[in-house]
Amino acid sequence: MMPPMALDPQAKALLDALAQMDAPPILESEPAEVREAMAALGSMSDAADEEVREVVEQTIPGPGGELRVRIYTPVLATEGAPQACLVWYHGGGWVIGDLDTTDGVCRALCGRSAATVISVDYRLAPEHPYPAALEDAEAAFDWVRDHAEELYIAPDRIAVGGDSAGGNLAALVAQSRRGQVAFQLLVYPATDLTNSHPSHEENAEGYLLTRDHMIWFTGHYLGDHDRTDPRVSPLHADDLSGLAPAFVLTAEFDPLRDEGEAYAARMADAGVEVTTRRYDGMIHAFFQLNGAIDRANDALDDAAAALTRALT
Repeated sequence: MMPPMALDPQAKALLDALAQMDAPPILESEPAEVREAMAALGSMSDAADEEVREVVEQTIPGPGGELRVRIYTPVLATEGAPQACLVWYHGGGWVIGDLDTTDGVCRALCGRSAATVISVDYRLAPEHPYPAALEDAEAAFDWVRDHAEELYIAPDRIAVGGDSAGGNLAALVAQSRRGQVAFQLLVYPATDLTNSHPSHEENAEGYLLTRDHMIWFTGHYLGDHDRTDPRVSPLHADDLSGLAPAFVLTAEFDPLRDEGEAYAARMADAGVEVTTRRYDGMIHAFFQLNGAIDRANDALDDAAAALTRALT
């Protein structure tokens, strides 16, 4: 096993700055308070230079009522021609996050890949526990596919993606919509909600997302539901054959590192085309922090390039 790399200096500076803020611990906070803090973190995504042609927000039917989606059209889109599409699910432990906290990531992926990006504002726990988020994620994918013609989207070039909890939802949609999903973009995905992999111990404290945070998130989302249910933990599915090609991105100093890489390995063993890339020195959530961490731009470029290769 390779020795660990040093924590990236910019990631360390960010962690030090957050520690100086002396915010109340997540474990002692209500979800509404944590959502406010997540909004502040989302502001560290630098979307100022990301060019997109148009951003439109609308509501679509969902299993629990209307869902908000935000549609990003790339500058290079050909008028009236079907485009590749990424259906994106934001991170936040199924408890926090929204269209705004992931806006910078969606603009970057749209602008750098020339794919239409559709961001989904799924229902959050604890107000809406499992299976609400997953039902919304699947309904949004189905809506995009059913309305592909009016959205100028090629129905055979629709990818799913997400970060953290969003990566969990994307992986589960790819499983349940096998044969319909063209590509998976999984950014440090939560694939095993038992929180039992070695990286949960190795990176338990000090790197933004902690092991106790994951227990808090999954508690709000699942209650006493079985963590090994394959509809909760995609790593526990019996059969991963026939899934769409995938790009799986992980971060070295992240509790979710090992389960993301284990899921990539299982897909590869099942014959799925998989590219796995670990970003040494990086922490959980770095992908959306390109305003504070330069290497986030490398990861965004790599993800957009993988999306482009898969869908064009």
